[in-house]
Amino acid sequence: MEQRSDITAGPRQELTEVRVKGKNRLLPSLKIRDRTVVFSNGWPRLASVKDEDFIQGEPVDDPAAFVAAIKRCRYGADIFTFAQKFPDTRPKHAFRMEWDNVAAIPLTSYQHWLEEQITGNMRKILRRSSRRGISVGQVDFTDEFVRGVVEIYNESPVRQNRSFWHYGKTFDTIKLETGTYLERSVFLGAFFEGNLVGFIKLVFVDRIARLMQIVSMISHSDKMPTNALIAKAVEISADRGCTHLTYGKYIYGKMGYTSLTEFKVRNGFERFLLPRYYLPLTVAGEMAIKLRMHRGIKELMPGKMMRLMASVRAGYIIRKSGRNGKRRDQECS
Repeated sequence: MEQRSDITAGPRQELTEVRVKGKNRLLPSLKIRDRTVVFSNGWPRLASVKDEDFIQGEPVDDPAAFVAAIKRCRYGADIFTFAQKFPDTRPKHAFRMEWDNVAAIPLTSYQHWLEEQITGNMRKILRRSSRRGISVGQVDFTDEFVRGVVEIYNESPVRQNRSFWHYGKTFDTIKLETGTYLERSVFLGAFFEGNLVGFIKLVFVDRIARLMQIVSMISHSDKMPTNALIAKAVEISADRGCTHLTYGKYIYGKMGYTSLTEFKVRNGFERFLLPRYYLPLTVAGEMAIKLRMHRGIKELMPGKMMRLMASVRAGYIIRKSGRNGKRRDQECS
């Protein structure tokens, strides 16, 4: 008899491929109530729902059932963590909680965003982008489109002073990685003289539009294709009746206000605080939370040190890229 994936029949244990910093890894996992829970390596070992931001409905509808199933499996997680589903930002569980954050644009209409949620300078940028020949529209997920994405990815090994994860990947790999959630996705392309110079992948999750990917060619950054893509994403999302358009986090860790944050602010994104829960499952998990090790070693470092390390790393990456004769990245949009 086939084993069911709910708490009554016992969870199905397996290996699941997840993407960590652009690289695919196989991690232990199990199915609980039609959700895939993955287990991190190292200490403390965290269990979390795979792709929780892109799941329709409540990713964790019964925390007690998840905890019971995780404790029964052989992988031995120390902590189970999950975030409350955006835009429900008021804490509704009594578990150990810390504030996470989301970058989102509250949506009513495209016209309202254009007139009230961005500045006059941003409206000038959008007009300038159009005058310089950028056109944006919805595109189908075809081999031709994927070839355009490959060309964008392979333009430079460095973006925003970081090694670019997708540089050098094959057509088949990019097609596989970009082709997730196709039944709920919309792809937007920015074109210059008929050539794809940027794209966005939007995934619709209930009434939220989530920006999963956004990349433009560095060589065309003077035409502001990324800003034009955001504008079209706002228009399409609002027309579909979405309440928000999200774009990752507003602040990442202790890095503070970065150039990416500034870009989001200029395009109308706001910071929303969101509860993230940490449920210790072992004595080691309790200890890790008390020592604040549950969020990784980086979270123990002062923000100033984190920014200094990022600056040093960026300088090294740029010098290395220059030595190899590769194009140096310039901040897009």
